[in-house]
Amino acid sequence: MTTILRMPGAADELTLPALLLRNAEDHGGLPALSWADSGGRHTLSWAEVRRRVAELAAGYRSLGVRRGEIVLLMMGNRPEHWLSDLALVHLGAVPVTVYGTAAPEQLARVVRHSRARLAVVEGARAAGRWTPLLDDAAACLDRLVLVDTEGAGAADRFVSWDALAARGAERYDPVACEEGLRQADAADPLTVVYTSGTTGEPKGVVVSHRNVVLNARALDAVVEVPDHPDHLCYLPFAHIAERMLGLYLPVFRASHVHLCADPAAAADAVRALHPAEFFGVPRVWEKLTVSIRTVVAQLPEERRAAVAAAGDWARAYLACQERGERPSAQLAEAYRRARAEVLDPLLAPAGFDRLVWAASAAAPMPPDVLRFWAGLGIVIMDAWGLTETTGVATTNGPGAFRRGSVGRPLGGVELRTAADGEIEVRGRTVCAGYLRADGSVERMTDADGWFATGDIGRIDEDGFLWLTDRKKELIVTSTGRNIAPALVENVLKEHPLIAQALVYGDNRPYLVALLVLDPELAPAWAGRHGLGGTLRELARHPEVRAEIERAVVSANKRLNRTEQVRKFEVLGEEWSPESGELTPSFKMRRRVIHDKFGQILDGLYAL
Repeated sequence: MTTILRMPGAADELTLPALLLRNAEDHGGLPALSWADSGGRHTLSWAEVRRRVAELAAGYRSLGVRRGEIVLLMMGNRPEHWLSDLALVHLGAVPVTVYGTAAPEQLARVVRHSRARLAVVEGARAAGRWTPLLDDAAACLDRLVLVDTEGAGAADRFVSWDALAARGAERYDPVACEEGLRQADAADPLTVVYTSGTTGEPKGVVVSHRNVVLNARALDAVVEVPDHPDHLCYLPFAHIAERMLGLYLPVFRASHVHLCADPAAAADAVRALHPAEFFGVPRVWEKLTVSIRTVVAQLPEERRAAVAAAGDWARAYLACQERGERPSAQLAEAYRRARAEVLDPLLAPAGFDRLVWAASAAAPMPPDVLRFWAGLGIVIMDAWGLTETTGVATTNGPGAFRRGSVGRPLGGVELRTAADGEIEVRGRTVCAGYLRADGSVERMTDADGWFATGDIGRIDEDGFLWLTDRKKELIVTSTGRNIAPALVENVLKEHPLIAQALVYGDNRPYLVALLVLDPELAPAWAGRHGLGGTLRELARHPEVRAEIERAVVSANKRLNRTEQVRKFEVLGEEWSPESGELTPSFKMRRRVIHDKFGQILDGLYAL
């Protein structure tokens, strides 16, 4: 919990600009933002960030940006994105980040729905997707700001980022800068986050300053990290998770944000940074698990045995913590030696030897992944929430956790389940509602303030929440059985050859599955068995299919009869946001997969 920071007012009345001013005044010399580019590595202090933000606000004001209007951003995790977001907030405008992977029709929908007049985009390639919308009669868009102008063509449709920044520096006025602070209100919209649409059309969730500051305070009360912690920012800002963790929470904590423009380079960035905290969605943790398991498998037999023994001590020690028991002196000493002599040296090359807070959310974490990291002395603290709850609503923490659960409610959050198991949430971090096309807000809670989340779960006697699945994703078989697909999929994915799995069976007599080979472990397994070929070729190889068959049989033994998979197909191409099967936050788009592989799924039911 942060104890060194002055709160410049009551938490429920604070705004982001007020916290940014506090950081400049109290911690101005500390690093705030770092990034690397072709010119090397750069760092801005909190005082420098505040000045840049104020100058950029003047630049955006000169373009006609006014209080309350939405400005769209489509950039990677680069300083222009981070600083523009805060500058627009300082003006009282509402920055909205659009996923870089958005399809043309999705992009058009956001532009029309938001009524934005201005968009800030990365370069000429991105601008090519936006330019037609400048002439769209159903849209209000009339100008673009381009960060990289090379190859952009005629400049009459855009303003360069450099020109905007220069104009802002020239027109910076300290008096006008402080005007934003005086006018800002905690109830004002801070951003609108368009959901990624796993089960339907995306909605624009209106998030206020109050929602964010109260959520940040509640998170900070649970999460134990060093003062002014480093945060690796690699997930898209279009998702509420990175907005909270990589932008809003760092302003609240006066943290040091390290921007990673390429999410694929996150593992390299961790190795360089050795952060005290790290957040990853389950797919990220699964990939990291594969990487470390590969390293362990290549160790000499004596070292592998030492890692296994150290893992047993680590799991025993953490099990005591989980039960709220004090470990014996013998166990504590054995764990200390295991960490110092085996586990930390193993984790150091991966950059995780200083990790004190590891977290995940967005989808259920496979139990074998949780067990693997526990054997390294790391508890992945699962959390749960939605965009509508300003991100995290429940989380595990060092003081109280249950592996497999998503923790207890944050301070100020109430939780209950409806008769059908749907989780309902109430609290001041629940957002006001959904943005309508006319600019009004559609309320999303009932008359008593409860929000129906669409997730199914149960609350145990100790107050921990255990998720079952998305209400809309539950499979109802032709025999009337309700099945949570994520539970079955996680059991299937425990076999190292299976990277991704989708279970199918709505209105069908039994379940079938699509199983995607792991692009790293499958070739390694094939090599050990004298096999070769591409991933697609391996997916058709009889020996690989036989091994997958054994994996399915093994999984079925752990499932009840209605959850068992009768037939399956092996695929040799990983699902990704780029190919459309996953959202940008790596959640499965089940409808897309059903449509794309519908012929294969139907074939699995053929006699």
